[in-house]
Amino acid sequence: MLAVLGVAAGADARGQIAVVGDGGPGPVKAQHLTVELVSLGPAIAPGGTQVVGLVFSIDEHWHVYWVNAGDSGEPPHIAWTLPAGISAGPMQFPIPERLPLGPLMDFGYEDEVAFPLTISAAAAAKSGPVHLDAQVDWLVCAQVCLPGKAHLGIDLNVQPGAPQPAQEPLVGALGEALTLLPKPLPAGASFSVRADSRQFELTLIDGARHTTAEFYPYDKDPTDVIENAADQNTEPLRNGIRLYVPRSPDLAALPCTLHGVFRLSDTLGYDVTAPVVASDTPIVPAAPATFAASAGAIGLAFLGGIILNLMPCVFPVLFLKGLALVQTAGAGERVQRGDLRRHSLVYALGILASFWAIVAVLLLLRATGSHAGWGFQLQSPVFLAMLASFLFLFALSLAGQFDIGLSLTSVGGGLAQKQGYAGSFFTGVLATVVATPCTAPFMGAAVGFALAQSGAITFAVFTALALGLAAPYVLLSWQPAWARLLPRPGAWMEVFKHITAAIFFATAIWLAWVYGQIKAAGGAADTGVNQIALLMACFLMMAIAGWVLGRWPAKWGSGIAAVLLIALGLAIPLSQARGAQRAGAETATAGAAGAFATNGATNTNGAEVAWQPYSEQALDAAHAAGHPVFIDFTAAWCLSCQYNERVVLKSADVESALLKGGVVMMKADWTNDDPAITQKLASVGRAGVPTYVIYPAAASAAADVLPEFLTKDLVLKAIERDTK
Repeated sequence: MLAVLGVAAGADARGQIAVVGDGGPGPVKAQHLTVELVSLGPAIAPGGTQVVGLVFSIDEHWHVYWVNAGDSGEPPHIAWTLPAGISAGPMQFPIPERLPLGPLMDFGYEDEVAFPLTISAAAAAKSGPVHLDAQVDWLVCAQVCLPGKAHLGIDLNVQPGAPQPAQEPLVGALGEALTLLPKPLPAGASFSVRADSRQFELTLIDGARHTTAEFYPYDKDPTDVIENAADQNTEPLRNGIRLYVPRSPDLAALPCTLHGVFRLSDTLGYDVTAPVVASDTPIVPAAPATFAASAGAIGLAFLGGIILNLMPCVFPVLFLKGLALVQTAGAGERVQRGDLRRHSLVYALGILASFWAIVAVLLLLRATGSHAGWGFQLQSPVFLAMLASFLFLFALSLAGQFDIGLSLTSVGGGLAQKQGYAGSFFTGVLATVVATPCTAPFMGAAVGFALAQSGAITFAVFTALALGLAAPYVLLSWQPAWARLLPRPGAWMEVFKHITAAIFFATAIWLAWVYGQIKAAGGAADTGVNQIALLMACFLMMAIAGWVLGRWPAKWGSGIAAVLLIALGLAIPLSQARGAQRAGAETATAGAAGAFATNGATNTNGAEVAWQPYSEQALDAAHAAGHPVFIDFTAAWCLSCQYNERVVLKSADVESALLKGGVVMMKADWTNDDPAITQKLASVGRAGVPTYVIYPAAASAAADVLPEFLTKDLVLKAIERDTK
């Protein structure tokens, strides 16, 4: 109520408000804010446009208003005095935020905001400088509201050939504001509104799963449309989100249409309009994820982490930890109960820290409106090259070329003493790095569920997954009786180390193959081969570095030389990684589109089996032609994907059934990062590969998501079910 009285008092006093500014651009200081006029560029072409902006820098705890101020307040206004041939468009408003004030709710901006305006010059405008004069008024509020006025102005140069706004760099507050303006709905997206006597049900379908949303109506007169201060509840959908917004108690009749901003994040909001459809039955919001469901997901994640120790991706790390246990098995009781336990806890900490870091990145991307899937690190050729190279170097040590512990003593006794715990920590990091792509085969639904929940639930689920991954080694380390069952150290340990080295060498070879697959995507036929050759040259430098460490152990000089050789080796493949990755991705996209354009019907005429590159346009075209679609979401670095494709999908029985059912077969290759594929995965509740989906011929039919582990019988039954 105090805010409302403040607005009224300010309105009565407008005639006595002091005007700040002398007609220049500013900034000029007023009560609790500064205001200025800025331009995206200094010139405007005859017949062209330029963008200027009214920028407010606001004191802490104060705010100005959106076009619909909410329960109280009013937005800034600007009145122009312009020279002949120059005109100004309406003020544009970035995505607002909700600003609670007691029982009321305002819509507006804190800290800093810019309001863009488009300035147009007539084709006959004369060249030369022009001055744009502006009278500005606003209301700035906290617990009270204070009106303000300013006399501002800005100079532009009418100049033939001047850049258009799209050619100007987006810098400063005005540049940021232009990126934060509500956007039109993308192609293929939809927005609909239902209403009953209590609330509006707003449904946005854009192919991505969202967990947060807010709605800000443009409509206010003659009364509010929504209850501004009421909670707006969300219901995440597999391909969008549903929002429940209480109606204003003063709204006597439903509006014909609802027009407003549908905000999904701080940086993404859509300008939406839809007819309001009256619901014949009461609208009942779907219940949010229950505690039981969340607890079940956490328990499943812990069990999945334990099972993850059996996955092929994690075998090399298990060999490494097994070697550590064997090396301590013959030591005294103090080692078994002291050092061994501490090492196990440090190993678990390495796994936890790595999982938390990856999930934090995913949540940050989600908060900014971006998307990334689980296991995304193996989509980076830079990451792959570094991981493969260091695994190769570590395998050389296990094979006996040099001793890592002996080499590290050259950097000082203190580090040598801490080396063991650092090794345990980074072994946990390595376990996470190689394990995360393997979670999808048996935890795809759980991972998709976790990434769609609140940040707290997401962290809880993946913390449980990390603890499950670490649990077997930690439990073994904390049970002295179990540790005593391990064999005593002896000559056989050298053989065990060599076997472990062979597994690490095999892992490095697999990663090199994945690296080549990513580099070859969309490039020339020999691109992948050339890039693998560069990685092999890096391996050679690693081998030379290992020889130096083995030839002159525990020497500062050899340590420095080895570091330089390792850096030089990594520079060989990494020097081309970023540019080649971007070019390859662009070429791959173009190549995929072209391949479908020329061969899109091959897999429906019965002539041969052909998997076409996935695209949403291709999926729509197949539905329009009345064909069911099978999409294989796969990646070169996914071992389970390769197994399912070779053993099941390429079997004669499955291929025959696909052809007989007239199924259009598409491969969504996620080896490289592809936002369209990431969003499509999210739309079916998954966050990684392998994922297999059959879309029946009817576009309105629900997608049939198959399990991650395939069998011939399972796929054949699904094809029969979805092609009827």
